[in-house]
Amino acid sequence: MVVRALWLVSLRYLLHCPLSFTVPSIKFNKLPTLLTTPAYYAIRSLAAAAAAPDLPRMLSLARRAGHALGSSRISRSKLARATENIAVAFPDWSPDQQRHYALLAYEHLFMLAVEMIYTPRLLSHEGWAGRVDLSKLESTVRSALASRPVIFICGHCGNWEMAGYSLALLGFPLHALYRPLDLKPADEWVRDVRSRRGLVLVDKFGAAKQLPSIVNAGAPLGFVADQNAGDRGIFVPFFNRFASTYKAIGLTATRYNATIVVGLALRKSPPIPSSLLHTNLRPEPEGLTYEIQAADVFGPEDWSTHPDPLFYIAARYRRAIELSVRLAPEQNLWMHRFWKSRPRWERQNKPIPDSILEKVRALPWTTDHDLYQLQEHTKRDTAAYHASNPSSHTPDPEPEEALA
Repeated sequence: MVVRALWLVSLRYLLHCPLSFTVPSIKFNKLPTLLTTPAYYAIRSLAAAAAAPDLPRMLSLARRAGHALGSSRISRSKLARATENIAVAFPDWSPDQQRHYALLAYEHLFMLAVEMIYTPRLLSHEGWAGRVDLSKLESTVRSALASRPVIFICGHCGNWEMAGYSLALLGFPLHALYRPLDLKPADEWVRDVRSRRGLVLVDKFGAAKQLPSIVNAGAPLGFVADQNAGDRGIFVPFFNRFASTYKAIGLTATRYNATIVVGLALRKSPPIPSSLLHTNLRPEPEGLTYEIQAADVFGPEDWSTHPDPLFYIAARYRRAIELSVRLAPEQNLWMHRFWKSRPRWERQNKPIPDSILEKVRALPWTTDHDLYQLQEHTKRDTAAYHASNPSSHTPDPEPEEALA
């Protein structure tokens, strides 16, 4: 039991992914003090064992392991969630295609874990140029070299750590906000490994006190910002469905007049013949090679004329993350609960407020079809919420506009 528990906890930290299942009768959100040291050495042993064989072979094994786990009974609920999320993003796909891409997300997750282990060794000052294609980053580098602060944003699409590593290797000491690992020795190890290449991890729970000094020193900030931000986040369209989005990014950007860069690092894989696109037959991975590009770059001159700058910033970077996902849906972690929290008007069984609709219409990329889909999703989400919460009643202590 203890050995199995240590293996599961080790896998959690290597994948940087919440442990969603438990060993019977034992939960591992936090380990007992007695198991801290054994768990740490189990993590280091797993990492060393994974890094021993050649990378293409390990990526091939990881892909197969990811597919097997995604297809297993233990992942039934998360695979269903991933498939449902893909159905929201790509409603025209067939159910088989949606499930196929949900399984590809599991394959990507396991390959990502292996790549994270190899990255500190292979992405060195001497060897990174042969593994990372930066040809599409000219405008991003120009923004980073400008006089005003820069905020880098990405989602859980591609390899977000590769993006941060590459920027640090280019000479931009990126400060990335993160949630510290529960296992303190493992957290210190992760911070140390990342810092060797200039990627500084900042504890998100104390970030408010550190951000001013970081920004004033001219260091760029990094956020992974596609997760659900809770009931009090800003609700903006994401694949034409309202998703709760972090306010902190917009508040930081407006306070410091920062440029926002939304980027991604996509794995460069061998081309897949069209006849094999929706099968499990694909070319074997060739190694650690990525293309880094910017999905969007914008600044104060873009949001200053919008009636609600915070809404505009949140909506625009959500849209850029959406565009990133559309480039490589097989490299997105669809298991996340992007649409878990619901806006107040849905919880109160009300239509979208006119003030919110006006803000959405004011977004220059919004079309009539987008508005129609947004309203249809809202109707379905409202009905689903009240079907699962028949006696729910949400008080309204402050105006809707304040929470939008």
